[in-house]
Amino acid sequence: MKRNARFLWIIFFLIIFINGFESGGYQASLLDIGKNYDLNNTSKGLTAAVELFADMLAPILLGAWADRTDKVKCLRIALIIQIAVSLGICLPISRNVFVMGMFLIGLTTSTLQFITIAAFADIYPMSSKKRIGYMTSMYAFGAFVAPLIVAFYLKCGMSWKTLFIIIAVASVLSFAYMQGITDKVQEKEENITIERDKKSFILSGVLLLCLVMAIYVGFENGFAFFIDSMFSEELASTLGKFAISIFWIVMIPSRMLVGSFEKYSRKILLVSVIAIPAITVLISTLNSAKLILMLCVPLGFFSGAIYPCSLNLAMPLSGKSKALATGMITTATGLGGFIFTAITGILGNYIGLRTAIMLLATPFVFSLLAVLILIFNKSYKKETT
Repeated sequence: MKRNARFLWIIFFLIIFINGFESGGYQASLLDIGKNYDLNNTSKGLTAAVELFADMLAPILLGAWADRTDKVKCLRIALIIQIAVSLGICLPISRNVFVMGMFLIGLTTSTLQFITIAAFADIYPMSSKKRIGYMTSMYAFGAFVAPLIVAFYLKCGMSWKTLFIIIAVASVLSFAYMQGITDKVQEKEENITIERDKKSFILSGVLLLCLVMAIYVGFENGFAFFIDSMFSEELASTLGKFAISIFWIVMIPSRMLVGSFEKYSRKILLVSVIAIPAITVLISTLNSAKLILMLCVPLGFFSGAIYPCSLNLAMPLSGKSKALATGMITTATGLGGFIFTAITGILGNYIGLRTAIMLLATPFVFSLLAVLILIFNKSYKKETT
């Protein structure tokens, strides 16, 4: 591997970290954004859902293009757009312009995420499956750090727009490093790459994983975007931002463990889709802010396993169309996030955020069915073992 590309994986990790930072930072800023633009829970849900709708569109529009094009070049283009839009949001703008800016941020973060994962799998064919747990843990780490940083600079009297300055600076650093690098650099051991590329694309298996990810990310966004508001409005507590951070930080060891035990991905996925709704229902019945805060630990731990497990199972099913597979999964996550976040905000206005969050648990029955099919269907088991 060329020297200037030897540490390209670090930049890939940074991109995923900043994606998580943007997600956690936006979730932690939504309460203040709502105050800035005078939004109720329904409006906050719809405003947050705009970005998630863009998350869904980007892979549909760009997945096939990324498989045909130099993926590192695609990343550079997306970073340029992200830098420009992030700086634009920092200007004095109206609510409608802000919503449009978040739509564009959604397009770029989604594009960066699915192309980075596909490029990582192509450039590091030997180590990507084990490292993917570590890579996705960077998203969780970014989402954990962001609410704490947001809380700090808001307390210091700075604007919520500071979030987007940080995103722009990190994007500039990533763009600068990738100059002169292409996706042709690769780990040694060409035989492994050729063998994997000969496998066919198994659409039905990828679609089952898309269903699992759509429901999980829908839950994740519905929970993380509104848990701060629930603590504030229904529990009269200021612990909401800490709940978001705890929810995300425990995903880090969870995703690292998946990287170390990737051969058990199907079993880990099964346990997770059972545990998440059970803990969510328990959270919705409690009146103690501290107990709910504590339950965010196991909830985040099991939530953290979903993404790397799904990617570990998807890569063998995707053949040589890794950007298409990761794009489909990213589209599904955007769709789930868009629908669940909007519905959670609307229901929160009418039945309360506590009940709305409890209802996020119900679609996991479909995730359970999908995982059981992946486990017991012999053709899927053969490809993902």
